[in-house]
Amino acid sequence: MSIETDATRTDAGEDLDALARELGERIAEMPLYERYQEAKEEVEADEELQEEIREFEQIREEFMLARQTGEATRDDLRTLQDAQEELHEKPKMSEYLEVQNELELRLQELNEIISDPLTVDFGGKAGGCCED
Repeated sequence: MSIETDATRTDAGEDLDALARELGERIAEMPLYERYQEAKEEVEADEELQEEIREFEQIREEFMLARQTGEATRDDLRTLQDAQEELHEKPKMSEYLEVQNELELRLQELNEIISDPLTVDFGGKAGGCCED
């Protein structure tokens, strides 16, 4: 039986920190992550698309408010769904959402690999990594 000292725990903690940094760096170097960053930058740089996103967000906010007050109708929901569908059909937005989904799936796979020997869901309990 070995007794852990504070120095041993600190060394192990530093090793884990270094490992976590390396994992983050490796993820950032993945071609999939690079594709995600490029697609995100294209969406952010497209002023016309940004205006359409703002318009969609306005429609969504109005729907959510109407829903909270009990005034939302099926037509309001249909308007929201149509606006979302139209936005998602834009080539840059479609590419961004597709790559984002692929990246989220890959990060979930990595989370499962990390969580496998643990008794907790690493990504879920240690601070979800996919929120943007």
